[in-house]
Amino acid sequence: MNATDSPLLSRSMIAVICAQFLSAFGDNALLFATLALIKQQMYPDWSQPILQMAFVATYIILAPFVGQIADSFSKGRVMMVANGLKLAGALVICFGLNPFLGYTLVGIGAAAYSPAKYGILGEITSGDKLVKANGLMEASTIAAILVGSVAGGLLADWHIVAALAVCAVVYGAAVIANLYIPRLPAAHKVVSWHPRVMGSTFFNACVVLWRDGQTRFSLIGTSLFWGAGVTLRFLLVLWVPVALGISDNATPTMLNAMVAIGIVVGAGAAARFVTLETVKRCMPAGILIGIAVAFFAVQTSMLNAYGVLLVIGVLGGFFVVPLNALLQERGKRSVGAGNAIAVQNLGENTAMLLMLGLYSLVVKLGVPVIGVGIGFGVVFGLAITVLWISQFRSKA
Repeated sequence: MNATDSPLLSRSMIAVICAQFLSAFGDNALLFATLALIKQQMYPDWSQPILQMAFVATYIILAPFVGQIADSFSKGRVMMVANGLKLAGALVICFGLNPFLGYTLVGIGAAAYSPAKYGILGEITSGDKLVKANGLMEASTIAAILVGSVAGGLLADWHIVAALAVCAVVYGAAVIANLYIPRLPAAHKVVSWHPRVMGSTFFNACVVLWRDGQTRFSLIGTSLFWGAGVTLRFLLVLWVPVALGISDNATPTMLNAMVAIGIVVGAGAAARFVTLETVKRCMPAGILIGIAVAFFAVQTSMLNAYGVLLVIGVLGGFFVVPLNALLQERGKRSVGAGNAIAVQNLGENTAMLLMLGLYSLVVKLGVPVIGVGIGFGVVFGLAITVLWISQFRSKA
């Protein structure tokens, strides 16, 4: 039986989902453990986004290469090596070396991991099952964000080094889990490993995807979403002490967990109600995310904060899952799934870098965190509205 004709919950899919859960758990637990470490070491507040900026910069720098690497080897083995790099970065932080250096090494592993983990979905599923496979992938990722974020915050409140050690162990388990992913054949062979040739190939892939109205729509939408998502995560770290008067490490992680739970629900709804032919159904959810973020910023009750963040998560899952599936399906047919995801990573992480840089700047300038939240929500909602209108005009 061809891999794309196999059941959704095949052995290959289960192995991929398990490996993804462990890897994403490590990523999120490590972030909050490292944030606790730099707070303990008295780094200034505005340096917190710099940690994530170093992480996402690796995606941008390596974008021309990682997609082609993912398509040139068995993607399960690429995922294994990438998790090994994450393990090395966690150990750097755990043993007391520079946390920014260690987290950058984790970013290198994550940059190599992403095209392989999403690209492999198109090799083990097809058609409408690809939307469902993306829903499973996002549900696994968000479940890992939920558990990993909370575990990272709680363990850091107890003992920071112990939290870092747990992250290293989880990455080690992810490496082992990758061994159970069947060795699938390479999707494409790289014509040349010369950086200039690889860069030219990647540039051509960018041109192909950006000229296609459907993939351009997907690239812009997912870039805006993940840029906003990572900024919201750091906004919560500063918002909690101001709005709720709580200064521990666990509360921001619990609030992030509510977003994660919501995304799982939203991803499930998208898999049920959205197909590749009806992707634009997700756009109103994107606009509502901006409205909900602005509304969230003025909350002063823990219960209200939980509720609004849950809604934001549901809207987010419903918005991003169909866009991912659309890009993978069309990208696989044109430039290869690995290249398509690498181009997507370039867009998403450029958006993250810009949004985090702007966020770090406004915090350093002393803008009140509640004002930052309101402005952030309004700008995001307007951006998705403009994207939606542009799609209608392009079809006119």
